[in-house]
Amino acid sequence: MTHCIAAPLRHAFAFALAASLLAACVSTAPPSDRAAASPPTRASYTRVAWSDLPGLATDRIVEAWPAFRAGCAALVANPRTEPTWRKPCDASLAVDGASEAAVRAFLAEHFSPYAISAPDGNRDGLVTGYYEPSLTGSRERTGRFGVPLYGVPDDLLVVDLASLHPELADRRVRGRIEGRRVVPYWSRRDIESGAMRNAKVLAYVEDPLDAFFLQIQGSGRIALGDGDVLRVGYADQNGHPYRAIANTLIARGEMTLEQASMQSIREWARANPARLAEVLDTNPSYVFFREVPAPTPGTLHAMIDGPLGSLGVPLLPRRTIAVDTRAIPLGAPVWIATTQPSTRSPLQRLVLAQDTGGAIRGAVRADFFWGAGETATAEAGRMRETGRLWLLWPTAAPLP
Repeated sequence: MTHCIAAPLRHAFAFALAASLLAACVSTAPPSDRAAASPPTRASYTRVAWSDLPGLATDRIVEAWPAFRAGCAALVANPRTEPTWRKPCDASLAVDGASEAAVRAFLAEHFSPYAISAPDGNRDGLVTGYYEPSLTGSRERTGRFGVPLYGVPDDLLVVDLASLHPELADRRVRGRIEGRRVVPYWSRRDIESGAMRNAKVLAYVEDPLDAFFLQIQGSGRIALGDGDVLRVGYADQNGHPYRAIANTLIARGEMTLEQASMQSIREWARANPARLAEVLDTNPSYVFFREVPAPTPGTLHAMIDGPLGSLGVPLLPRRTIAVDTRAIPLGAPVWIATTQPSTRSPLQRLVLAQDTGGAIRGAVRADFFWGAGETATAEAGRMRETGRLWLLWPTAAPLP
């Protein structure tokens, strides 16, 4: 997150509108931390036939089965979601997950598809993409690796306002103690200037822009010199609002809205290294990471090589999305119909709603997880497509 990566940030990229540029899905931040002040998102659900789902006949639905099973483990373990998911998840234990026919039959028996509409009735929405960054770094500061990735500082204070005022449920304030007062926590500029004392550093990387994008995505992998790989995930945030640096560059005439993309920002940074820090500091938000342990061999988590999403399960590349949980319940299967950015061919498939993100707001809104590596990075950086979503909801359960 943050989630998407904004708070997470992880936080995908929304590149065409300046207001959402680089406000990606910051994966793994608790949903209660995200956009608590936003008004409720309402959605309409219209029952449709399975045959109405575009691409249903051609999708390899079985590819999403590992994500479904991993999600079931989290959903039935949660007392709040267990009543809805117990019946289909128990039934899934008897399904041959390698059989396309068996998985299709299971979904048809236990789920019903619903077209999702925005409050104004519009079924068309925005689909962006996000990825898991892969960086090179070191546990120790070196001449090459000098950009720190911080863990959660000891002096970061998180106040759950619901404990003081129930009407402020799901709202949290972050700050620090100064004398007898609670004051805002250090901004990005402060942190980069050394304001934090004795902060824990998980690793050091080479490029400050790579570290910045890692904060936006909310999770990533750091290849260490000894051959080990350190996986980090979103742990917390300094409480300052996220401001997209693309907006700054556009406002200053460095690029146009049409030119704005992750790739164009990298090109600008290479051409203007002395100005990069000042531009990054225009975004006062700062993300702190935690080290994510490797999954236990033989478990469902070990079968999926992805970062942990907001549901607490690893994200399966090209089969999981981040959503606004005020419209689509976390963990639900979703049918998505959009366009692949590189080829302009249809992207129509079964996905699982297993993540959230700071920029993922709206009933018909999704952030498509592409995975890790160069191809995933490129696809996520270009993706800003119109799309439609269908909620696949347990037939025996009331609609959300």
